[in-house]
Amino acid sequence: MAAAGATSCAQGGTLRFTVAAGDGGPLRGHVVVTDVVAGRDVLRAPVGGTRWTLDVPAAWPSSLYRAAFHDDRPEEPAPERDAEHEVWFAVRAARPGADSGILVSVPFPTWRAYHRAGQAGRSIYYAEQPRRAARVRFTDPGGGPPPERWEEPLLRWLPRAGYRADVCSALDLHGGDELLSAYRLLVVNGHDEYWSAGMRDTVESFVRRGGNLAVFAGNTSWWQIRLEDGGTTMVCHRDATADPMAALDPRLTTVEWSSAPVDRPENRMTGVSFRAGAGAWGEGMRIMGREAYTVRFADHWVFEGTGLRDGDSFARGALGYETDACELDWSAGVPRPSGRDGTPRSFAVLATADLRHWRDYGQGGWATLGVFSSGAGTVFNAATINWGRALGDPLVDRVTRNVLDRLSGVAPGPGWHSAGPAVGLRALAACEGLLFAVGADGSTLLRREPSDQNLPWTPCPDAPGPRPVLRCLAAPREASGAVPLALLAVDDDDRLLTREPTAGAAPWAPIGRVPAGTSALAVCDNTLFAVTGHDDTLHRCPAGDPNGPWTVLGRAGKAACVTVLDARLYAAGPDGLLARPPVTTDRAFRPVGAFPAVTALTSYAGRLFAVSDDGRLTVHVPGAVPGGPRRTVPPTG
Repeated sequence: MAAAGATSCAQGGTLRFTVAAGDGGPLRGHVVVTDVVAGRDVLRAPVGGTRWTLDVPAAWPSSLYRAAFHDDRPEEPAPERDAEHEVWFAVRAARPGADSGILVSVPFPTWRAYHRAGQAGRSIYYAEQPRRAARVRFTDPGGGPPPERWEEPLLRWLPRAGYRADVCSALDLHGGDELLSAYRLLVVNGHDEYWSAGMRDTVESFVRRGGNLAVFAGNTSWWQIRLEDGGTTMVCHRDATADPMAALDPRLTTVEWSSAPVDRPENRMTGVSFRAGAGAWGEGMRIMGREAYTVRFADHWVFEGTGLRDGDSFARGALGYETDACELDWSAGVPRPSGRDGTPRSFAVLATADLRHWRDYGQGGWATLGVFSSGAGTVFNAATINWGRALGDPLVDRVTRNVLDRLSGVAPGPGWHSAGPAVGLRALAACEGLLFAVGADGSTLLRREPSDQNLPWTPCPDAPGPRPVLRCLAAPREASGAVPLALLAVDDDDRLLTREPTAGAAPWAPIGRVPAGTSALAVCDNTLFAVTGHDDTLHRCPAGDPNGPWTVLGRAGKAACVTVLDARLYAAGPDGLLARPPVTTDRAFRPVGAFPAVTALTSYAGRLFAVSDDGRLTVHVPGAVPGGPRRTVPPTG
């Protein structure tokens, strides 16, 4: 038997092992250390006694390793064939983030939870067996990956695909703010079911600050655990009535994350949950190869270069043996999260798989592949344990590369992304939780929710009377005495119109005049701003007196459209995205970043929405850094 004092060690560090022969006495034999990712032995050394120390060479790459201890004496059965004669460990980078922006976490808590499943007092499995253990130690023998080794395919694919990634133990994320801050992207891989509050706090804080998370896994963060005895013991009662912490600090009770008294659904971190997912166990695992995802949002950057279209199937064989999903709302004809189960409303559903028939094999449900923003960071979730086994599929390969490249900063995105179709739309405005647009005919008003999902546009019913032909739309960010919340528009007769911001029928009413040829309109701080494109001029007028005189402020920066976000006036034109304060004096527009050629622009909830020349609704967060921030690694020596 063999065990180590920790599940990870930094390059150049020391890892101490306790060893024993099959009869429990001192071991007389040797150890072989293997770099599991590279598939090569890196050390063979004699072992004698009950202790062995590994001084990890600084030159060993950050990777997943296995130390296999062999007794040189002939015994039956050969003890080295027993999993308890193998010790798995991660070697962390001595200088985190120095050589890679990607950190891959290895789920040692989940491995330990499954070890010796069904053996009384030795495993926390199975859930309802009265003699299962509530406490297991990482310093006991065993605790390597299960026979399926869900994590290895992606780990081995990364270097073959040209990615250099550092590796850590999932336990390193418990209080691991400093470690994680050195990276742009954390990858959760395979089957990472057991998380402590410290692990989850670290990851959620990392994402909110601008780090990114890619989950190529399923059944992620299902159970809460506690770490005790200096992090060497994992506690998981899986029963609030049996856990004394329920009376002391209910937040740390070791139950499902979404269950009482914790009530912290894992969806908030990962976007999806096994509660709505599917599982096939035992003989049912053979059906995994039959299932595939159906694309729901092919225009998203995740599918760039795949050639996929909405409704296509892909990733056959990637689904299983457990999947995660969110509660879906299909009322708009496109699946989107209902938000009732903890999934953030910013989650964009990119692909789904209907696995309700899996109830015949275990648990029926869905798989939901998607992406969402949290703070300044981005979270992608493939929502299946078996994603790594499908990396031989060119489409799965490309999706994985798209995610890794964009979220690690290897190939930063342009800072904006598609949120669905917007073909022929001439103007945009957001008001009272709706996004409004003017159709290609200039008189049809359409609406949809201002979300990242590729939702369809729905025409607003016509009010009685003639429909004006509109050039541009605007709406105040907030109401004031002079400017109530309402839609504003400019028609072809240079009239300023207003309308209730409702999805139902409402008439347009004239309230004033605008400068002749006005092509863009915005309102901020009780001031109307108008752009006349023919002479590239910015004008202003008090919003409370729309029939009053308009004052020329200066050049408009060749703006094709304008809007207001966070007390700044934004403009989009041939020179990209421009901004200036919404002051009523002459102030030049300044460039603030590249932006696609657009025909309309508005803002909502901290984001810019634009209609691109190629007919897409695009979303941009000003100031966001694609790929997220990364701490500079100080030089050594």
